[in-house]
Amino acid sequence: MSQQTIHPAVEPAPARRSGLVLAIILTCQLMLILDATVMNVALPRIQADLGFSATGLSWVMTAYSLVFGGLLLLGGRAGDLFGRRRMFVAGTALFTLASLAGGLAGSATLLIAARVLQGVGAAMAGPSTLALVTTTFTEAKARIRALALFSAMSSGGFAIGLIVGGLLTEWISWRAALFINVPFGLAIVLLAPRFVPEPARRPAHLDLPGAITGTLGVGSLVFAFTHAASDGWGNPVTLGSLAGGLALLTAFVAIEARTAMPLVPLRLFADRDRSAAYVNFFLGPMAMMSMFFFLTQFMQDIRHFAALATGFAFLPMAALIFTMSRLVPRLLPRYGPKPLAVTGTLLMLAGVGWLAMLTTTSAYFPALLGPLVLMGLGGGLAFAPLNVIVMATVPNDDAGAAGGVLQTMQQVGSTLGLAVLVTVFGATTRSSGATGAQLAVDGMTSAFATAAVFAAGTVLVALTFRRVTASARP
Repeated sequence: MSQQTIHPAVEPAPARRSGLVLAIILTCQLMLILDATVMNVALPRIQADLGFSATGLSWVMTAYSLVFGGLLLLGGRAGDLFGRRRMFVAGTALFTLASLAGGLAGSATLLIAARVLQGVGAAMAGPSTLALVTTTFTEAKARIRALALFSAMSSGGFAIGLIVGGLLTEWISWRAALFINVPFGLAIVLLAPRFVPEPARRPAHLDLPGAITGTLGVGSLVFAFTHAASDGWGNPVTLGSLAGGLALLTAFVAIEARTAMPLVPLRLFADRDRSAAYVNFFLGPMAMMSMFFFLTQFMQDIRHFAALATGFAFLPMAALIFTMSRLVPRLLPRYGPKPLAVTGTLLMLAGVGWLAMLTTTSAYFPALLGPLVLMGLGGGLAFAPLNVIVMATVPNDDAGAAGGVLQTMQQVGSTLGLAVLVTVFGATTRSSGATGAQLAVDGMTSAFATAAVFAAGTVLVALTFRRVTASARP
C-alpha cells in the first residue's frame, strides 16, 4: 500500500476528551450491529405474541438487514457532503425512535415497519461512525487502536446481540431488546453535538443517478437472495430481483466511472490491499452468520437450551474478540496485517469446519465451545487489520464513502451468506432420508460445510496482502 499523507479536516481530539468521543462512536456502532442478532433468540415469543406466520417471521430479521445494507452507500456519501456528525446524530435519532416504536408495536405489520425505519436510521449513522473515527483520531497509534476497537464492536456485536437478547427475553420480554436502544440512543444524540468534532465539509453535489442505481441494485440483490431462501431459485420474483440487481449494479459502476463526484469513488479500489480487504469483509460475515443463526437453533431446538443459556453460550467468543482487539494494535505495527489476517482466517476456517461435524448428541464442551473459541480468536485477528487497511490512509474527503463501502460489504455479505446457507439447509432437509432432530442436524452441518468454503476464501484472499503496508507502520 502506498504511503499517503493524511491531512485532517479537524483538530485531533484532546486527550482528555478522546476517550469520551470514542465511547460515543463505538456505542452507536454496537447498537447498529447488535440489532442484527439481538432478536434471534426471541423469535418464538414474538411469533406467539404478534401472530406471525412461519414464513413472515423471518422478516423481523430481514427487514432490518435489507434496508440497512441497501442504503449504506447512500448514507456514506451523504455524510461526506452534508456533514458526518449531522448524519450520525440524525441517523441515531431515527434509529432510537424506531426502536421505541418497535417495542410498542401491537401487530406484526407495525413491528416490521419499525424494523425498516431502524434500517434507514442505521444506514444514515453507520458509515459516519467509521468516518468519524478516521477523521477524529489522526495520530497513527491512536487511530490503529480506535480502528481495532471499532472492529471488535463490529464483529463481536453479533455475539453480544445473542447474549443481550437471551438475557432480556428470559428476564423481561422480547420488547426490552428494542427498548434498550432508547436510553443509549438518547445519550448519543445529546452528547455527540457537544463532544464529537465535525469534519469540514466540501462543496459538492450528491451523485443522484449513482445513489438510485447503487441503492436499488444492492437492495434488489439482497432481496433476491433473501427471497430465494424461502421460495427457491426458480421463483420468478427471485430471478427477476437477481437480474434487476445485477443490471442496476452494472449501471452503477458505469455511472461512477464517468461522474466527477461519484457516490463511491472507484479510486478506493485502486489499492490492491484495500480491495482485498473489502472482499474479506464480504466473505468473512458470510461464514460467521451461519454460526450465529444455525448454532442458535441447534442449542435451542436440538439441545433444548433456554434463551438465557443460549445467549451466554456465545460469551467466550465475544470475550475473545474483545481481548484480541486489545492485542492487535500492538501486533499490527510489528508484524503488518498479513500474518494476523492469515492466522485469523485459518482459525475461523477451523472453527466453522468443526461445526460441520455436529451430531444430535454433541455437548457444549467441546463440540460447541471449541468452535466458538476458534471463531473468537480468528475473528479478532482477521477483521481488525482489515479496518486499518481500508481506513488508515484513505483521504478524509472519501472517508465516509470508504466506510460506507466497508459496512455495505459486511452487511450485504452477512445477509447474502445467510440466504445461501438457508437455501442449502432447505435443500438438504428435502433430500435427506432422516427424520426429526437428525433431519435438522443434517441440514445444519451441510450449511456449516458450505460456510467453510466461504471461510476458505477468506484465507486465500488474506494470502494476497503485502506483509507490511503503510497503514500498519507506526
